[in-house]
Parts: sequence; structure tokens; C-alpha cells
Amino acid sequence: MKRVLALVLALLMVLAVSASAKELSEIRIAYLLKPDSNEYWSSMREGVLAWAAEKGVQCDVFCIDSEENFTGQLEAMENMINKGYDAICAAPLSANNLVEGAIKASNAGIVVVNVDENIDLAQVVAGGGNMAGHYTTDNLTVGKTGGQFIVDKIGTGQVAIIEGTAGNVTSNNRSAGAKSVFEATAGIELVASQPGDWDRLVAMDIATNIMTTYPDVKAFYCANDTMALGVLEAVVNAGKESQIMVVGTDAVQGAKVSVSEGGLAATVGQDNIGIGVACGELAIKSVQEGWKADPTKEQSITQYIDCFLVTPENVKDYLK
Repeated sequence: MKRVLALVLALLMVLAVSASAKELSEIRIAYLLKPDSNEYWSSMREGVLAWAAEKGVQCDVFCIDSEENFTGQLEAMENMINKGYDAICAAPLSANNLVEGAIKASNAGIVVVNVDENIDLAQVVAGGGNMAGHYTTDNLTVGKTGGQFIVDKIGTGQVAIIEGTAGNVTSNNRSAGAKSVFEATAGIELVASQPGDWDRLVAMDIATNIMTTYPDVKAFYCANDTMALGVLEAVVNAGKESQIMVVGTDAVQGAKVSVSEGGLAATVGQDNIGIGVACGELAIKSVQEGWKADPTKEQSITQYIDCFLVTPENVKDYLK
């Protein structure tokens, strides 16, 4: 009798959870991304909106106006919390600028999923919050892939790295990955590694200065394609396009076109839409399962989406 009663209670609990689970059409998800002036983020936005429409969930995507507007991005997240979304998928400008927002969302019962760039989980947990998960690319591997391509092509010589914003986790990891390959390769000399602030013009100026100081430099690895295209412009302006190769990161459409036209030597791609969609799927699952933040448990696991290398040999497979 006790066993039957236990089975009945278990069944009732399952039915109660099922009854309380939200239908897809009732779920409201907000995405908070980086500036859509960068094609990486604009294409993620469009991919996520297409996915949401097909999935049948309510989804709003907001892109912050600049890479430096740390406070504005936090304020945007707080507005999302006040609007009562079921889940927020957030790509921070830095490791700590959305920590406070993640804690507030957790306390409000909102599912937080970390998109791409890392939100400092330890700080979130220390503040009494947690996140449901994190999808990104292993940016050390991204940098290693770009650095290894350069080494394989030039053999020996001077190289340089154009980083993103100083202190940015993604930039640090990509730069460290490329640097590790350069420093481990006999005959390769890393002569400069400087922040380009994810900006085309800034990167262009830095590359010009590096070429002036090191006229024998043979290659640049750039932490994103926006900067890579700026560096390429500097190389062309110096009349050194046949002497210096430029490798970018993200495989945005403009970079892939440049590779196909003999401009950039390569770009290391991330499946940005895949990352965005994976975060949305996790958000839906978490909402429907009634996920609640618990700072005493390891709830947020980082999962990696593979990178890929776009070269003149395979670029036609990646062009739209």
C-alpha cells in the first residue's frame, strides 16, 4: 500500500510540474548583446530572431551602442529585469560589468544564460546569484588556430598581435593562444602585441606604427575581423600586401569576402549563431523546468562550440 501511495504521489508531482510548465508561446526571452556595428553581433541577433520565430517563443534582442558603455549595458539589463522576462541571455562587455545584473536577475527568479563573453561566475555566486549555463568558443584554441596558420605559412620571421580591449577576457585568451604558438616556434619573433580596442581605425593606426618600427614584420594576428580589415588597409597603404599577411577572427561576411578576394590570408570563425541559439534553447529548458538560482550549487557549466578556419582554399564553402 505504501509503495502504491508513493507511486501516486510521484505521479501527481510529475503532473503538477507539467501543468506548471510554460508553453513555448508564453516564454519571454531577452538577449543583451554587444554593438551590432560588429557583424558578429548583428548576424547573431538576426539568427536568434529567426530561431525564436521558428520556435514560437517571444524574444527581444538588444545590442548596446558601444564597447565602452559598461554602465549603459548594466542599466539595459536592469530594465529587462523590471520588465519581467523569464530569461535573459547576456553577452557582457567585460567580465564584471553585468555581475550586479546577473545577481539581481537571479534574485528576481529570472533565468540568466551567459552568451559568449564570460560573466565572472565567482562574483555572481559570491553575491548570492547563479547562472543556468554558458556557451562560448574556446578562445585560447581560436588564437592558437590563427597563430598556427601564420607559422605554417611564413616559417620564420617577425609577427605581431592586435588585441581587443585591454583586460577583455575574450581578447586576452585569443592573444594568449596566438602568443603561445609564436613563442613555442623557433625562428618566430613576436615583436608587438597591442590593444586595438576592437576598432578598425585604431587597429589601422597601430599596424602602421608597428610596420614603421619593425619594417620586416611578416604577419599580424588580429583578435577580431573588424581590426583585421583595418590592419589590412594599413598594409595596403604601405604597399606591403605581398610581404605581410593578416589573419582575423570571427569569420564575418566582410572578412570572408576579403579572403576570397586575396585580402585577408584567413579568419578563424566562430559559430556565433550556434552560440546564440544554444543559449536560447538552454533558457527555454531552464524556464520550463522551473530552474532557480542556487549559489550553493555548481549550476553554470561552460560549454564550447567549435571554431573553424576560413582560408582561400575553403572560403567558397562559407560564403553566403
